[in-house]
Amino acid sequence: MGSLTQACSSSSSLAKSVFSLASSSPFLFTSRRKITRHYSSSFFRASTSPLASVCLDSKEVRSTDLVDLEYADLSLKYKISEEVGHVRIRQHVNPLSSSFSTPAPVPVWEEVYKDPSLPLMVDIGSGSGRFLLWLAKKNAESGNYLGLEIRQKLVKRANFWVNELGLSNAHFIFANAMVSFDQLISSYPGPLEFVSILCPDPHFKKRHHKRRVVQKPLVDSILKNLKPGGKIFVQSDVLDVAQDMRDQLDEEAKVLEHVDTVDTEEGWLRENPMGIRTEREIHAELEGARIYRRLYQKKILIDSLK
Repeated sequence: MGSLTQACSSSSSLAKSVFSLASSSPFLFTSRRKITRHYSSSFFRASTSPLASVCLDSKEVRSTDLVDLEYADLSLKYKISEEVGHVRIRQHVNPLSSSFSTPAPVPVWEEVYKDPSLPLMVDIGSGSGRFLLWLAKKNAESGNYLGLEIRQKLVKRANFWVNELGLSNAHFIFANAMVSFDQLISSYPGPLEFVSILCPDPHFKKRHHKRRVVQKPLVDSILKNLKPGGKIFVQSDVLDVAQDMRDQLDEEAKVLEHVDTVDTEEGWLRENPMGIRTEREIHAELEGARIYRRLYQKKILIDSLK
């Protein structure tokens, strides 16, 4: 990455912001570093990797460079096995296609995870898997991580990386979450503690809105399996999609509450509370787009305590 070789001045400073949530969940990070952008001159980025301060010429910077920098701690190998081959990403997939209508087989959880009794985080639409892999590596002993992805080659590559990293708390399944979520998660031995749906396919045309992942049946499945006190985190760089997800989750006010903190603006969270950005988030922010986020918590009802 030639654009990463330009040295930064030692006097450059990086602003930090803190996002705090009163939660003991292993799936929430309470702080992250804030990006400082100067698109007309230089791009300064705080990183969780040893490359703590990197200066990129804005004329050369590519979002792929920033993704590599964000996930440098993983040291992922791009050389993939012959079985996976070259991974070409199809950006938009129709989940209503008959080819995605068969439920994914339920794995033997004891073979998937070292300790299947640990709390589970599920990332719906896990993409390349880097986001989930980073979290799994950070929380190797406190939680399990499951990615559900509808593009099979991405799943194969993500599980290849799981093996390369030696992780015993991460796994990816080729699945249409709209079809398979309940069957998969209801079989998991431990509690479902966190669900994320981050920058899902927007399906802009109105006639295609039925293809959007957040639909009433999936919301019902998530709420059915989510433990009391468990959380749902959604975000999108497309306002219409974010509003659609928000409206559907707000309708479940009897069992869900919006986690309201001082870090909200117009009802959206200003910062990503997970400690790491998704790849789509990085691409969108480089283009100057705003990310719309909401965090929900399942209410602890009196009946559930009996």
